[in-house]
Parts: sequence; structure tokens; C-alpha cells
Amino acid sequence: MAGSLVIPDEHLEIPDVLPVLPVRDLVVFPYMIVPLFVSRDLSVQAVDEALARDRLVWMSAQKDGSEDAPGPDGMFKMGTVGMVMRMRKLPDGRVKVLVQGLVKATLEEMIRDKPCYAAKISRIREIPMDVVDLETEALMRSVKENLEKLISIGKVLSPDVMLVLSGVADPGRLADLCAANLGLKVPEAQHILETLEPIKRLRAINDHLSKEVQVLAMQAKIQSQAKEEMSKTQREYFLRAQLRQIQHELGETDDKAEEVAELRERVLRAGLSEEALAEAKKQLRRLEQMHGDSAEAGVVRSYVDWLADLPWQKVSEDQLDLKRARAILDEDHFDLEKIKDRILEYLAVMKLKGATSKGAAVALKGPILCFVGPPGVGKTSLGRSIARSLGRAFTRMSLGGLHDEAEIRGHRRTYVGAMPGRVLQGLKAAKTKNPVFMLDEVDKLGADFRGDPSAALLEVLDPEQNHAFRDHYLNVDFDLSSVLFIATANSAEPIPPALRDRMEVIPLSGYTLEEKVAIARRHLLPKQLAENGLTAEQVVVEDGAIQRLVEGYTREAGLRNLERELASVLRKISRRLAEGEKPATTIVVKARDIALALGAPRHLPEDELGEPAIGLATGLAWTPYGGEVLHIEASAMRGKGGLILTGQLGDVMKESAQAALTVCRARAEELGIASDYFQQHELHVHVPAGAMPKDGPSAGVSLATALVSLVTGQAVRSDVAMTGEITLRGRVLPVGGLKEKLLAALRAGLRTVAIPAQNEKDLAEIPENVRRGLKLVLARTLDDVLEVALVAGKRSRRIRLASGAAGKRR
Repeated sequence: MAGSLVIPDEHLEIPDVLPVLPVRDLVVFPYMIVPLFVSRDLSVQAVDEALARDRLVWMSAQKDGSEDAPGPDGMFKMGTVGMVMRMRKLPDGRVKVLVQGLVKATLEEMIRDKPCYAAKISRIREIPMDVVDLETEALMRSVKENLEKLISIGKVLSPDVMLVLSGVADPGRLADLCAANLGLKVPEAQHILETLEPIKRLRAINDHLSKEVQVLAMQAKIQSQAKEEMSKTQREYFLRAQLRQIQHELGETDDKAEEVAELRERVLRAGLSEEALAEAKKQLRRLEQMHGDSAEAGVVRSYVDWLADLPWQKVSEDQLDLKRARAILDEDHFDLEKIKDRILEYLAVMKLKGATSKGAAVALKGPILCFVGPPGVGKTSLGRSIARSLGRAFTRMSLGGLHDEAEIRGHRRTYVGAMPGRVLQGLKAAKTKNPVFMLDEVDKLGADFRGDPSAALLEVLDPEQNHAFRDHYLNVDFDLSSVLFIATANSAEPIPPALRDRMEVIPLSGYTLEEKVAIARRHLLPKQLAENGLTAEQVVVEDGAIQRLVEGYTREAGLRNLERELASVLRKISRRLAEGEKPATTIVVKARDIALALGAPRHLPEDELGEPAIGLATGLAWTPYGGEVLHIEASAMRGKGGLILTGQLGDVMKESAQAALTVCRARAEELGIASDYFQQHELHVHVPAGAMPKDGPSAGVSLATALVSLVTGQAVRSDVAMTGEITLRGRVLPVGGLKEKLLAALRAGLRTVAIPAQNEKDLAEIPENVRRGLKLVLARTLDDVLEVALVAGKRSRRIRLASGAAGKRR
């Protein structure tokens, strides 16, 4: 029986229980012979059991073809009893079987599931139609005609199948044979298998054939149109080839060929890396085969242009003369010794490495410097001076408000108008591989749905990674390791920690009065004289006038407002000269002339603002824009006790106020305050300006001083400022930003500043002229502050404080 075709009939004996063979992505019909690859253990066991018995299995299609172990619910209830005609084991462990469908059967009950599924089935008996009416005959002819149409359009069917179908007279058998050879999807094939009435089954097959005829006809039409378009393109190609030959004979040039040749020459001269050169050659071959006016040709041409224009091997030679570099840095910038020393160290290392390498190329990774300081202190202009001292090109990229990650890495070429990122754009503009690259305002980067630019900068600013920086547009590696990156920021806090870790942070503080006068004399005044059409012979500005500008009209850490006010004074002189006034001698601007030009001073020294007052203390604060002076006011009123805090104070500053109040309440008896004072009075602490948020622990001492002054009735000196964190035991803990705070006190005209004793180590970074201009009091406890702050001087009864070392500030 194996290997021979079995024609099922009504007298074929089918056992009630058969092994089950689940079939993926296929419905087996009666009269259908199909090869199956069996690899699952359950299926192999089912085949083995069938071969050991009568070669019969019950086959059912799986509902989900991706399921490896379908249960009874994972198979359709109606299937086909089939006979295993042949079996062959393959080298990979699978089994190939040839199965013929015999009769339809439905699942009644699953008997067992090991070693394979065995099911009790119920055979479906279909009675052949001996007499066929006219409608059925017409339907059968329609099915056969549609099959012939499919074959004529392009459907591939075996000639033997058509021969067999032409001789079938039973409608049910005709429907099953058609369904078995049409390659239907599982749901459609299963629906036809489960349709038991022969006429309905045949009509469903006819509907499917009609639809397939229409689909294939449309497909043939589309293919015909495509062939016509291809023929048209080929015709244009031959015509253009002939046109090029005619132009060649006439002595005319082919612009496209010349353009490709020029691009190829530029690419070869550019010194590309192996990867980039292979990509450029590939794109040039594509460009040669394209129509010159096509959009794709423009994209390829632009891409190759970028590859050829980037400085792959162009390196500027560093000027390794340390004395010359020092002279340039001193000429361009006053002070900033720490930064100048760092640049000179970099040059010294390069010089020594060049000497030890005996003339070989020096490979030194560029440092990643980050200048952090208030606006106007010269962070950006310092980058230009560094580039000049090194003899390198300078390029700058502003990162303020940048939200799109593609601005750093570029857009992929699939986008319309795609370009490389601004890093490679800057290198193209610099025309060298090792410029000084300034990343301005790195603390003001943003992030949104287009990505996080700060994350994209991680690769750019990592010396261990940026030697193989990959821009999305170029999609080839570019070496950034020799670039000297310099970032600037007003504050280091907003910079993500991972990005900050890749940079060497160098703080820049504000300038003192003497430094501002010197910078204005050396740099700002010559610049503004030239911009306002004046010369040094026409106008002389005395140092006293510049000092008056600094003290009375600007209160900033940097120099921008000073330059604006200086320009305003010079503009008024320019107007006088333009209106025809001819002074007999050189115009000299003195200190008294500043008020005539700019009006009354905008800022007064603290001692001119008011007398010592009760409950009014002067504190010092640090901001990203320099130091600031805070006036802390405290007032008491009749009430049920409590503390009111206003002035937009942050949580830390509110806690400092609560700690200061606790210090006062805990020592009420020692301060000479009535025991019920705090229960009968409500205290109000306010810190102007109320529209500006304030936070931090460094105002704790100022808050405590204002409260002690309020409850004891002793006034606080208006020329004394203070800073420090307060503890519940009255100890003064260290704070940060000391230099900026002392500069703010000096600008405000304050003469005495109480600072934490543990900040004494930071005084080494304070300029000598600042230390000379201020009386610095090192305070370990609140008593030390009160002795210099309260008008009464030393108190008759000191506040007794707990012993022990003061804690350290976090």
C-alpha cells in the first residue's frame, strides 16, 4: 500500500481512534497528496505509530502556526484522515513524509497526549451525486473556465492537475481538488473544508477563482506598465549615450563627467580614512549611473562634497613657545592666572613629548576644559586668546536653548535637507583637525522629544571615545581627539553629572574694583573709543571716572554693564563733536563728569543707605551671576506665637530660619528676654527682593543675628555683613562661594565681614587687595558674630554654647 495512490470510497475502513498530526499553515483536503516536514516530538511519534499500525493519521490545521505544542484547543475540530505513503529521515533530525488525504473526519474526543496525541474521530460520509442538474453543470464549467483563465494569466498549475480536474464529474470532489491546488490561506481553506454541502463548497471555490482572476489581471496590467516605463528609461539612456557621443565629436564637454572627475580628485586629495574613502568611491560610482538632474543625485553630490571638505588630515602646527604664549595671554586678559597656567602646562607637555619623540608626530589628546563663572568675566573671549596663543584656528558653537540631539550628531541622509551636526560643521569652517572648539553655555542645554543633546555630547567630550566620533549624516568615523574643547557655563549644577565628569572644571570669579579699572583701561576703553569714532588723542578718561562708573553705576561680577556705561559716556562726547563743537584741547573725562553724563548714581555704599537698625542684618549670597548682598528684616507683633517667612525662601533657607529661632528661644533667659515673650509675640522675617527666589543654608547666621537684634533691642551695624550656616547649638559652619560673596561686600561698600572660621583655608584664593579692603572676622560661634555686628559691642552676658568641634558643611 505504501507508495501507491489510494482512491477513498465508502467501503474504506477507518478506525475510530487515530494518532493526531497537527499541521502548520496548511489544510489537507481529501484526494490531496502533500509532502510534510515533521520535526516536533509529538508529530514524529504520531507518524511512527501510524506506520506501525495501518499508516492512518488524523490531520488538522493549527489555529496559530507559531505555536510549538498545540493542545486540543489549538487545532480545528474538523480535519482529514490521511495515509502516510512514504517516510524518510533527514540528516538534521527531521522527518519528511508524503501524505495523501482520504476522507474528512471531526474530532470527538482526545484520548491521550503521550507519547503522541490520539483522538476519537467521527468520519464524514459524502454521497456522490449521480445526477447533476443544469445549474450544477454550469457552475462546474465556470470553475474549470476560471482555472483556465488563471493559467493563461500566469497562475502556475500542474498539467496533470488540469487533466484530472477535466475528468471529475462530482461537484464535491471538484471543489476539494481545486481547494487543494489553489494555495488558499488557512482560514479560507478551513472554511471550505467545513462546508459539507457540495454545491455550496463549489460556489465558494468559484467566487474565490473569480476574485483571483481579477487580481491577476490587475497585476499583469501593472507589470505591463512597469515594463513600458523601463523601456522608456532604457530609451532615454541610449539617447543620452548617443548625445554624449555627439557632444564628444563636436568637441563639447560633458558637465556631469567633469563634475564626477573633479569630485573624485578632491576626495583623493582630502586624505580620507580607509572607511570614508571606500564610502566616497561607492557614492561616486552611484553618481555616475544617475541622471544628473535627479533629486537623489543632488543628495549624493552633497554627501561627497562634505566628505571632501572635512579636514581629515589638515593639522595646524602648534606654537610651542611658552614665553610667547604667556605674553599673548597676559596681553588679552588681566589676571586669570589659574587658566593661563593650565594652558602653559598643556604647551609644555606637547613640547616635551615632541622632544622625546625625536621629530616624530606628537599625538596628544586635547584637554576638555570647562570655564564656570558669572556672565561678563571673559569666558568666551578667553577661548580666542587660547587659540591665538596656541596658533590654532578658533570655532565656536552656542548651546544655549539647544533641544535637538541631531544638532550635535546630524540627521540621517534619508531626511530631506539632512546635514551633518554642528560639531563637524565647525571643523569644516575651521579647516583644521585640531582647532580650539568652544562650546558656549553648556549649562543651558535642553531636552525634549527630539532627544537629549547633553547625552550626545558625552561621546564628543570623552577622550576615550571621540577618536571614532560617528556623525549620523556621514555614517563614518571621524577623529576628534586632537580638538581642544572648551566649554563655558554660568553654573556647574545644571550640567548633567556624566557630562561634568568628562570635563576639567575651572572656576572663574568676579573682578575686584582694581581689576575692573585695569581691564577697562587696557581693553574696554580702546575698543569703545574705536567703535564710537574717537581716538585716544581726542578723549582721555581718568581712572577716577572709571572707578566712579564701577562703584556707582554697575554692580556686577563681570564687565558687560561697565562697557555699556562707558560706551554711553563716549557717545555723548561723539555727539558733541558731530554737532560741530571743537574743543581747544583734549577732552578729559573726570569723576565728577560721570554724574553729568549718566545722572545720579544707581548704587550707593551701604553706610550711606541707612543707620544701624534693630532687626535688620546684612547677609551675603552666591548666585550663578556673582555674589549678592541680602538685607534680612525681622519684626515682632502681638500674637499667639509663631514665625512668618516671606521673600520667596526655599526649603533650606526656611529650615535655617527655624534653627535660628530655636537658638534664640533656647537661650531666652541668657538674652534677658521674658519667658513668655515668644508665646505672646508673632515674629515675621522678610528677605527683599520678594520676587526673586532664595535658598541655601549660608544665611543662617544673618537670620539668627536679625532675630537676636529684634528680641534684645540692640541695633545691627549697617556696615557689617555676615555669612555662615547656623546650628541649634549656635555654631557657625562653613559655606561655599566665599570669593564671590566678599567681592559683593566690597562692591556694596561694606567694611567688615564675618565668615566661618573653617573657611579660613579659602582665603588663599582671595586677591590681596580684597583682603586689604575688608576686615574679615573668623567666627566659630554666633557670639563671635554678635560681638562685631551689634552696635553695643561686647555683650555683658555671653551666650553659652555647647563644647565640641563645629560640624562640616555638606
